[in-house]
Parts: sequence; C-alpha cells; structure tokens
Amino acid sequence: MIFRLFTACLAFMLIYTTPSEAQAKTWTEVRIATEGAFRPWNFSNPDGSLDGFEIDLAKVLCAHMKVTCTLSVQSFDGMIPSLLAGKFDAIMSGMSATAKREEVIAFSQPYGSTGQTFATLRGSPLEKLGLTGKVFSLSSDEAGSIKALDELRPALQDKIIGVQSATIASAFIEKYLKGVVDVREYKTTEQHDLDLASGRVDLIMASAAYLTAAAAKPQNADMVIVGPRFQGGILGRGSSVGLRKSDPELKALFDDAIAAAKADGTVARLSAKWFGFDVTPR
Repeated sequence: MIFRLFTACLAFMLIYTTPSEAQAKTWTEVRIATEGAFRPWNFSNPDGSLDGFEIDLAKVLCAHMKVTCTLSVQSFDGMIPSLLAGKFDAIMSGMSATAKREEVIAFSQPYGSTGQTFATLRGSPLEKLGLTGKVFSLSSDEAGSIKALDELRPALQDKIIGVQSATIASAFIEKYLKGVVDVREYKTTEQHDLDLASGRVDLIMASAAYLTAAAAKPQNADMVIVGPRFQGGILGRGSSVGLRKSDPELKALFDDAIAAAKADGTVARLSAKWFGFDVTPR
C-alpha cells in the first residue's frame, strides 16, 4: 500500500512538473569561444592574449551576469559543431544571427552591426567600383539591393573574390553573385588579405568594420574599401552571441546583459574605441 502511494505521488510530480522547472539551470561559469583573428571584433596579441571589441564586451557582459567566464580560441568554421558538442557554452566571434544558423542554434539579441562590403587594391580597375559608400538593406529593399548588384555585375564579371569560409559573406556571394565571380575561400580573413596584397584575388568581401581596421594596417597600405555596403536579409540581424537551444536560461542572461550594455552606452563607447564609429544595432 505504501509503495503504491509512493508511486502515485511520484507519477503526480512527473506529470505536473513543467520542463522548465525540471531542467532549469543556474549558470555560474560560462565558456566563451572566439576566433581570435577577426580584428577589431577579436584578435590575438603577440603574447597570445585576446583583445578587441568582443573581448572587452564579454568582460562587461559576464560581470553583469555575475558569472565567471573563460575565453578560448576556436576556428570559425568549426564553431557551431563544437558548441553543439559541448566544448564551450557560447560564441562571441562576429557571428551574425541568420535564419540558416538559427535552424541549429539560438542567438542572443544583436550587440553589433556594420554590414558587409568589398575591398580591392589601390590602382586596380575595381578601385572605381560603383556605388561606393551607399548602403542597401536586403531586409527592407531586396529588390533595390539586387538592382545595385546588377549595376556592378559588368565590373565584377569573372573576377576572383576572396571570402572567409562559413561566413555571411560567403553565403551572400553564393546567393547573389554565383556565376558572376570566381570564389576563393579562406579559413581566416587575414589569409584573404594576404592574397589580395599579393594579387592572387581581385577583391575581398567582409565586415565593413573589419575591412576598415585591416586597411589601416601598414602591410595593407594599398587596400581600399570599394562598392556599396549591404545589411540584413541573408546577412542576418547583426553580430550576436551563439548559444545552444537547450540553454534558454543562458540566452536570457545574455539578452539582459546586452540590453543593459546598449542602454548605458557601453556598446557605443567600445564601438568608438575599436571601430571609430557606433556599431550599436538600431
């Protein structure tokens, strides 16, 4: 009789305990992965220490969340599989929240947005690529964006473009410029910068913020930013923290911390430090 009563009580508890009550997790330590090769978002110093906009921001977010955070370096193209395998808990690596990525992982609200654009070498025919400085939204005006690309098509035809593998730049080229340009993919943006400088590619595509910083380096003295800047749509909502869908509590912590960092001007202040302009998502 006692056994039956115990069994009935246990069944009642299982039925009426919600999934959130059964699985809720309290976070005290968070492992964050970054590429360490995407200046000024994140990069490695000669001594191996990590630096950049996201490194500074991660410290602020972790302090707000009252958790101990450790940062480690992970190649960009392996980040999502490694996150899902449990090697770390979050991604902060200039990763834009796109619909395709959201099929497999969750994202925090965005903490930075600069859009994607092109760069070539000074003296190249592409230095005069049209629509330089114009901004087009793939979300609110995809037709206008496609019209702009059609205008650029003759200049881009059969040119070799360098992009980092598994990035939104790569996805953009695949969707909008397939058959127009020849694509060469690289593990890091720094590698395609080197091939641009040596003339092995005609132009590159990457974050506008990244290219601004890259062009300021002495070794990239001949790099110039050209063409329009594209945002939204396949390029995502902006750089966000990548998380497992099974960790909603951690997403809530990051969302709250990012909202606070936007509201108190932290994101704007760190933007000015690392980019020279405000990358706070609007």
